[in-house]
Amino acid sequence: AASEGMNTCGQIVFYEDRNFQGRSYECSSDCADMSSYLSRCHSCKVERGCFMVYDRINFMGNQFFLRRGEYSDYMSMMGMNDCIRSCRMIPMHRGSYRMRIYERENFGGQMSELMNDCDNIMDRHRMSNCMSCQVMDGHWLMYEQPHFRGRMMYMRPGEYRSFMNMGMGSMRVMSMRRIMDSYY
Repeated sequence: AASEGMNTCGQIVFYEDRNFQGRSYECSSDCADMSSYLSRCHSCKVERGCFMVYDRINFMGNQFFLRRGEYSDYMSMMGMNDCIRSCRMIPMHRGSYRMRIYERENFGGQMSELMNDCDNIMDRHRMSNCMSCQVMDGHWLMYEQPHFRGRMMYMRPGEYRSFMNMGMGSMRVMSMRRIMDSYY
């Protein structure tokens, strides 16, 4: 049981400068505003688990998925034009995955239920857009373009009535993928 607990707890170290230089801040949970620990953040190492990092405080703005590894200069790697301002630890999920996606905000329009990755909602579900969702089981990544490309959003179990108020502007969602335990 002790080793399983190690897997579910993530650990990430943020550094002020590129190539793991400058002051550092170690984190193993959600952090809504990193500015109280670091004035800027340009590189990080994920030692355990998976994290979402955000370029605005309170888990808003552009987001990026990080799994175990070293990110010596993620601004150039990910095309991020700003520092990481907040981060969220993604707990490992064992079991089934289930999500309902809706064409319009507030669960309006056509609905489809997913239990697996979907590389293109247009091809697979004849939906031209996805603007709200309900996540029943598992943790998911939603992507702006088909085939898991473009900007992304992290979704954990809950109701998301509108993607507009997640700080992503008018992002369309065209594909989605489960965050599997093999990522850890």
